[in-house]
Amino acid sequence: MRKAQKQQVEELVLQMQEAQDQIKKYIEQQNIPYAMQLLEDCQNGAITIGTLIEKTEGEAHPAVVLLEEYCELVYQIHEGLGNHKDNNTNEAKIYKLLKQKLTKVTNSIHNDIRIRKEAVFLPYKASMWDSLESVWKTAEADPDCDAYVIPIPYYDKNPDGTFREMHYEGDQYPDYVPITKYDAFDFEQHHPDMIYIHNPYDNSNFVTSVPPFFFSSNLKKYTEKLIYIPYFVLSEIKPDEDERIEGMKHFCTVPAVYNADKVIVQSEDMRKVYIKVLLETSNDKSKAVRKYWEDKILGLGSPKFDKVANTKREDITVPEEWLRIIEKPDGSWKKIIFYNTSVGALLQHNEKMIAKMEYVFRVFQENQEDVALLWRPHPLIQATIESMRPQLWTEYDRLVRKYREEGWGIYDDTADLDRAVEISDAYYGDGSSVVQLYQKTGKPIMMQNVEIVE
Repeated sequence: MRKAQKQQVEELVLQMQEAQDQIKKYIEQQNIPYAMQLLEDCQNGAITIGTLIEKTEGEAHPAVVLLEEYCELVYQIHEGLGNHKDNNTNEAKIYKLLKQKLTKVTNSIHNDIRIRKEAVFLPYKASMWDSLESVWKTAEADPDCDAYVIPIPYYDKNPDGTFREMHYEGDQYPDYVPITKYDAFDFEQHHPDMIYIHNPYDNSNFVTSVPPFFFSSNLKKYTEKLIYIPYFVLSEIKPDEDERIEGMKHFCTVPAVYNADKVIVQSEDMRKVYIKVLLETSNDKSKAVRKYWEDKILGLGSPKFDKVANTKREDITVPEEWLRIIEKPDGSWKKIIFYNTSVGALLQHNEKMIAKMEYVFRVFQENQEDVALLWRPHPLIQATIESMRPQLWTEYDRLVRKYREEGWGIYDDTADLDRAVEISDAYYGDGSSVVQLYQKTGKPIMMQNVEIVE
């Protein structure tokens, strides 16, 4: 039974206790019709409680049996009052019987009904599910918690901010993750104890947007606790590295950080950075404000790190079309290079970045007998370039088509980032949160320099 439902039951029991006190007074005053009416109210209350307990705990629950006995007692007392002629009714005995029976009901409700929590997870891009998965697994394993994974749709945005194409990726999650459709879950009726989100932007993202209903500013109305976990991880920063903090402080001031009840970040140092930025932004460093942010921001680590640590090569299924590129004639594997291209690099370097990528592809194509290239572009590149650099989209799209048609390298646009991290032997590409994840593997990392092109 949910916490709110148990509170509702307890409130009804309290009302019945108060009614019983009044019944005793009415009988003492020989006001039998009023006493009989209150007995009917007590019986209706018991039926309401019993129905709710049956629905959540089952018909055989001890409290249901006791409520049935209570209803039978109330009926007998009601009949006795109605048939009594001399008005010489023993109100003390009636009150004692009612009180004893209702006390047993109260004890059973308190001891035999366990409160169940409800946790809702609202990912929007399947490729970012790893930022929530380990938390979901913990909730799913809790026998007293009902965990729902509800992928929500998102829209590409036009340059003027209007919504364009809608995307829904509910069919791209691992088979072991049960999916609930976003339009089949009544948030107001459920009012979950916790809602977890990884999209922090509300209406402040220029490239994509979730529907306004799923903005953090709105979701906080439908839960006891809204929890934001970033979909990314950043390079670790010390709280005294002011120059580096300047380049990432915008991550600390997104709408979800302000609207959430709790914010979980990747480390204790990052927690201190968030608090420092938020205090500076508010221009209020009082003890009360500092305590507010210290209580809200938690440096518990990123689930993305958990996913990398728990993903093993023997558990991974490699697609046949990938194996045709990876395997040598003798069945051994070539060295696999994870090539990561980011949104930021394309926006910064434009056509120069296109030229750099063409150069990279040419080098790896010439060495394809020994090395397999696994290209995994950032999942929001298309939406971003179409919205913010539409003139660049034609060239980028041409490059993607050429690479895929030639078929000598792997193009990975799936939601499974961790498969690419695990099967590859080294990382090459742009700076991004993937670098922070890849560092956890201990494998080589080489950063791409757009200026080096032959």
